[in-house]
Amino acid sequence: MKIFFSGIGGSGVSAIAGFMAEKGHFVAGSDRLFDRVPEHPVKKRLEANSVRIVAQDGKGIDAAFDVAVFSTAVEKSNPDFLKAEALGIPVRTRPEYLSEIVSAHRTIAVAGTSGKSTVSGMLAFIMKELGMGTNFIGGGRVKQFRTDNNPGNYLTDDSSRLVIEACESDGTIVNYRPEHSIILNLDLDHHSIAETAGMFERLADNTSGDIFLNADDWYLGLCRISNAVRFSIDKVSEYQAVDIRCFPLQTTFQVYGQKFILSLPGKYNLYNALACIAFLAETGIELKKIAAVMPEFSGIERRFDLHLNDGIHLVIDDYAHNPHKIRSLMQTMQRTGKRICYIFQPHGFGPVRLMKDDYIKTFIDGLRDTDRLIVLPIYYAGGTAARDISSDDLAAPVKASGSNAIAAVDRGAVIKSVGEYDAYAVFGARDDTLSDLAEQIAESMRTKA
Repeated sequence: MKIFFSGIGGSGVSAIAGFMAEKGHFVAGSDRLFDRVPEHPVKKRLEANSVRIVAQDGKGIDAAFDVAVFSTAVEKSNPDFLKAEALGIPVRTRPEYLSEIVSAHRTIAVAGTSGKSTVSGMLAFIMKELGMGTNFIGGGRVKQFRTDNNPGNYLTDDSSRLVIEACESDGTIVNYRPEHSIILNLDLDHHSIAETAGMFERLADNTSGDIFLNADDWYLGLCRISNAVRFSIDKVSEYQAVDIRCFPLQTTFQVYGQKFILSLPGKYNLYNALACIAFLAETGIELKKIAAVMPEFSGIERRFDLHLNDGIHLVIDDYAHNPHKIRSLMQTMQRTGKRICYIFQPHGFGPVRLMKDDYIKTFIDGLRDTDRLIVLPIYYAGGTAARDISSDDLAAPVKASGSNAIAAVDRGAVIKSVGEYDAYAVFGARDDTLSDLAEQIAESMRTKA
């Protein structure tokens, strides 16, 4: 097949593009980010995988393409879309095309408003290490899958199995018909809780095999999902963690007497590990075999990524972007016992409008007297979004509550604060340059040491 991907730089689209290229198809694509940043590392990796990158001006599409796949962030007024439509090329959104791939495999769909990147990546990694064989299409980049021509967000194999990150953001998750589904949690993110609950119920109805569910999640407990295999920390379930010991950067626990070591911090990552354990054990894998591999998993890029950890100072970079994820990140950071500067870049004007009140409550509840919050300008990747809300709409109410919070006009305010705090947490979605900011903070801390 000859496939064109518009918006190919996004993590979800680049994963499918790389996956299809590695399966032997001709793949080309465009992204306005690559037009602005020609040396972008994702662009280089795609090109190393024989993907042809062109300008997002419609000129790279011709009648020879069998299908044109569009990121949901690409507007219908975009030149690529208009050209594909004019040529009569079949058009799919990224989730629609992923749904077709799902139907062609024995798919394990990993859903939830938080954690699905980590769980899908961890599960694919463990299955690969155990010789089970699996394909993988994710939203996050698995560090141990990265190569010169793979950002780490996909894996190809001759197996019929496929692990996917099933995102609910545009509602097309209801079209997936997987063999198994893992549903991690339910909270406010792209849609109201009620709307997302309905999508998860539809996904469960469409699942032909086992469904795996977090027994501790309050909102999931209200969903009409029956006959699920459950995992938990607090409630009794088929796969409950006991003898839990949380360390700043690691967690140990037991399931059915088998000790596990997880090389990732935080209670939220313990739930992620339990989801994988439950699925693999029900597939027939012995717990001791899972336990032998689990410590080797080093995580997903931009998920509590350490840029500095010298025993005194800590600098991390994280993808946390909704209130639930941010709450979990702050709880994990607090276990370090350090004075923390949180640097948050909201990932879009729509999400800030939807989640404004929950963002504010999360920061007011999570900030200690010794901590500080810096809210960077809202990330804007171009397009037609109404820019009628600002970072100050988040920071001002937090400051009014008595917490140390500011809205920064640029990243200079962050650099000026380096050295005032023991730990720095940079977080937000979509913008990979946040990793560069974290590294800049870390390097400045090293210089001052």
